[in-house]
Amino acid sequence: MVHKHIQNTFWFIGLVLLQVLILNNIHLLGYATPFVYIYFIIRYETDISRNTLMLLAFFIGLTVDIFSNTPGMNAGSTVFLAFIRPLFLRIYTPRDTDLISPSLRTMGLSPYLKYLLTCVFIHHVVLYLIMFFSFANLELLALKIVASTLLTSLCIIAVEWTRRR
Repeated sequence: MVHKHIQNTFWFIGLVLLQVLILNNIHLLGYATPFVYIYFIIRYETDISRNTLMLLAFFIGLTVDIFSNTPGMNAGSTVFLAFIRPLFLRIYTPRDTDLISPSLRTMGLSPYLKYLLTCVFIHHVVLYLIMFFSFANLELLALKIVASTLLTSLCIIAVEWTRRR
């Protein structure tokens, strides 16, 4: 149990540092920014209560917000992701599976990709809606959401693939 908490603490710190020091400075073609820190919420064990996961999501989002000067944007979108994540797990995992940690290894390729893309897309929709706070430029909003979803998902798959080995 203590080992899991230490491991989760290292993941929390590592993903926040990766996000604020490197990934926040990447803007592929001016549209796509990877938000890999949400991997912490996507990958977290399923035996945790929804309220505890939402609290962890708030802290990781707030930490990224503090270092990125984005007041509450990441915190709000990660809390929403943590709130809705159990629904996606129920949709994409078989009923007879005792899933401990959602991953490529435990879920299989197709269900994991569906779960990952859905989680990342929902997070990005909420995040960019908060950032834009307007529907005035709907095409740009949609382009940023889709581009960032694809880039974030590719980065998370790369991390997941290296963890799998």
